[in-house]
Amino acid sequence: MKPVTPILRIFDEEKAKEFYIGFLEFAVDWEHRFEDGFPLYMQISRGACLIHLSEHYGDCTPGSSIRIEVDALEAYHAALLGKAYKYARPGIENTPWGTREVRISDPFGNRITFYENEES
Repeated sequence: MKPVTPILRIFDEEKAKEFYIGFLEFAVDWEHRFEDGFPLYMQISRGACLIHLSEHYGDCTPGSSIRIEVDALEAYHAALLGKAYKYARPGIENTPWGTREVRISDPFGNRITFYENEES
């Protein structure tokens, strides 16, 4: 098997790009619409992490949750806080199961946990 590519539901292209591209610093790899005025489907990435974002009804359920393993969690956390994004000021949590985590919700109710193992 190969890595999974999650699909997250979005409802507003501008808010999605503000959050995923502007705040989380992902890059847009490609965008697709069947024709002008149709819902957006796009792929974003950061390093080896790929996520698909979809405005299409039925592709996925809002309120999903994904976990993304990262290196240098503290540096990423500091970069996020440095942006002063008005909708999120995440903290770092040390979990009982041996990870350090930064949890953030996107504007559409999807939850993203960035984590690293404590021994990293």
